[in-house]
Amino acid sequence: MALSDTKLRNLKPAGKAYQEADEGGLFVEVQPGGTKTFRLRYRIGGRGTKQEKVTLGEYPTYALAEARTWRDDCKALAGRGLSPMALKRGDPIPDDASPAAKELAQGFISKWCLRTHLKAKATEGAARESDTVEVFARRWYAEIVEPANSNPRNIHRVLEKDVIPAIGRKPVSDVTVTDILAITDKIKNRGADQMALVTRNVLKRFFAYAIAREKTTFNPAAAIEAKFIAQARSRDVALTSEEVGKLLRAIYQSSMKRAHKLALHILILCMVRKSELIEAKWVELDLEKGEWNIPGERMKKDKPHLVSLPRQAVAMFEELKALASGSEWVFPSRGDLKQSIAKSTLNVAVRALAVDVRDFVIHDFRRTASTHLHEAGFNSDWIEKCLAHETKGIRGVYNRAQYADQRREMLQWWADFVDSQIQDGRGKVIIGPFGKSYQSAA
Repeated sequence: MALSDTKLRNLKPAGKAYQEADEGGLFVEVQPGGTKTFRLRYRIGGRGTKQEKVTLGEYPTYALAEARTWRDDCKALAGRGLSPMALKRGDPIPDDASPAAKELAQGFISKWCLRTHLKAKATEGAARESDTVEVFARRWYAEIVEPANSNPRNIHRVLEKDVIPAIGRKPVSDVTVTDILAITDKIKNRGADQMALVTRNVLKRFFAYAIAREKTTFNPAAAIEAKFIAQARSRDVALTSEEVGKLLRAIYQSSMKRAHKLALHILILCMVRKSELIEAKWVELDLEKGEWNIPGERMKKDKPHLVSLPRQAVAMFEELKALASGSEWVFPSRGDLKQSIAKSTLNVAVRALAVDVRDFVIHDFRRTASTHLHEAGFNSDWIEKCLAHETKGIRGVYNRAQYADQRREMLQWWADFVDSQIQDGRGKVIIGPFGKSYQSAA
C-alpha cells in the first residue's frame, strides 16, 4: 500500500529500525530515535543486475511529493545505465555516456545532489549561528540572568544597546579583548565611564557562562582590569538645604514634562531609589491611607518595603493618576502605556537643567535626605528603615521594629522642610495644582 502524508506523520519509532514501502522501490526507514529517511532501491539494466540503494534525505525536510519526483528521476538515470548513487557520491559522469544521458545526469546533479549539499550547509550554518554572541547571550539571559535577578532590565539594556549591535554576529569563541575595549571605549565617549565599567562586568559574567558551556576557553572581559576602564566612584554628595531649594525651583521652572518634575520631587521626599519609583504601578499605592507598598521583587534586597507618604507626595500621586491616561504604570512611556518610562529618562531631564548646584546624581537624593534627617536629630534606625537598609550585626538580628508611626512623622517633617527651602524668602513658587491643598493643610 502506497504511503500518504497522514501515514508518514503517524509513523512511530519502534525498538529497532523498520521500513514502510511506497511504490517503485521508494520507501521510508524509521529509526528507533524517530528519524524518518527516504531511500530508493533500483537496478541498472533490469532484472538480474545488482541492486543499488540510494538515500534522498529526511522527512519532513523532503515532502512525499518531492521524494516521488526524485524516485522518478533516479529511475530515468538507471534506465540509461547511470548510477544515481555514484552521482550523489560525486563520481564523474562516464565519458562514454550518451549526450542525452549526460544531460540527464547534469540535471540530476543540479536538482538533487546540489540541493542535498546546500541543505547540509544550511544545517551547519544554523549550528554555527547558535554559537554567535547574540544567540548565546539571549540564552544566558533567559536561563541565568532573568531567574536569578529581581530586576534584570539593566543587564538586558546592556546587551541590547551596546553588546549585540557591536559583536552579536561574531561566534562567542572569536571575541577578543580588542572587541571588548571597542565597546567600552564607545560608551566612555558618551561620557558614561561608569556604564562602561558595568558593561565590562556584564560581559565578564557572560563569558564565564560561555566557558562553562564549552562555547569558548577564554574570557576576554576578565582580561581587562576594571581600573583600565573607569575608577570606581565613592560618592559622598549630600545637597545643602539651599541647594535643595535651588534644584527644585529649577525643576519647576524648566520645560521638562510635568510628570518628570513630580517624579524628581517625589524622589527627594520619599527616599526611594529611582527604579523603585519609575517602575511603580497604581496597584501598589493606597492614597487614602497615604501608603505605598513596594513588592519584594522590585526591591534591591528582595524584601517588601512600606513607604509612608507625606501629604505633599499623596497630592503629587493624585495629579500623576490623572496624567497616566488609565495606564497601570505611575509613569507610563509616552509611546506605549503598557510599559514604564526608561530608566535614563530622569537622568536626561536632570542633565538638561541649568542650575547652580554642584555635580550630583539622582541617587544622591537619598543621601541628602538621610544627612538632613540625622542633623535634625531623628533616630538612625528610623532613617535606615526609610532607606530600606538592613541593620547589620547583632542589632540587625534582634531589631525587627518597623517604626511605622515614627517614619510617617519624620517623612512629613522632611517634606515640610523641603517646602520651606523652595520658598525660602523668594516668594511663592508655583509648583502645581496640588500646591494649595497641601500648603493650606500645613
